Amino acid sequence: MDGNSSRVRDDVSQRLIDQYTELARLAGALAHEIKNPLSTIRLNLELLAEDFANSDNPRERRALNRIQIVQRECERLQTILDDFLKFTRADRLNLEPANLNEEIRRALQFFEAQAREAKIRIMDFLASNLPTVLLDRAAFQTALQNLLINALQAMPKGGELVVRTVPSPEGVVIDLIDNGCGMDPETLAHAFDAFFTTKRGGTGLGLPTARRIIEAHGGCITAQSEIGRGTQMTIKLPIPRQLPGETVASDERASESPRTEKQVSGG
Repeated sequence: MDGNSSRVRDDVSQRLIDQYTELARLAGALAHEIKNPLSTIRLNLELLAEDFANSDNPRERRALNRIQIVQRECERLQTILDDFLKFTRADRLNLEPANLNEEIRRALQFFEAQAREAKIRIMDFLASNLPTVLLDRAAFQTALQNLLINALQAMPKGGELVVRTVPSPEGVVIDLIDNGCGMDPETLAHAFDAFFTTKRGGTGLGLPTARRIIEAHGGCITAQSEIGRGTQMTIKLPIPRQLPGETVASDERASESPRTEKQVSGG
């Protein structure tokens, strides 16, 4: 009876996974199809705005203001679509052996100008004894940038951001710690929910996309936060059991070993 119940649960779970996968595929396709006419609308709005740009006629100036409002909304919709497409594609990875610290340094270097402008001091403490991990470099950079931007937005008056890596028995741990405004318990509980945002003009897809990317790498991400004290994002990534190429090397050693033994016994 227990075996039958377990099989039923597995079947239901698999059907739900298949349904979710299909819905995600359809949603991604729909978003892609919306982008094409949206691009045409934006182009024509730009042309209309140019026609009215130098007019002194009050009616045409009002028309230009309305055109500019629609342009801003189209730009916002474009941002939402771009972020949503990143979200739906977040689990399509091309994993390769990578130096985690190098990838973090690359992300921080890219982020440096924004941080300096926002008066944010970055302090990195990157352990030198980290094992090699498997990463999709482009996707992982997207996840890191989303987290760094989230930290920046939490410190509108400037602050400090600590980035730390340490080895763990299961793999590696990355901490991003800011001393920004922090989140209340309710906001923290929904921080990784798609389309949830407390920021004006935000899409609510930055943190959910980062989480999907981290989970697609076999890892996990958690958050701790307190109002007025800041937020800590913790990423845990696993150590691969075997790096690409090691299987081939070990197979070659195994295949060479019998030949060596045969030569010795034949001498």
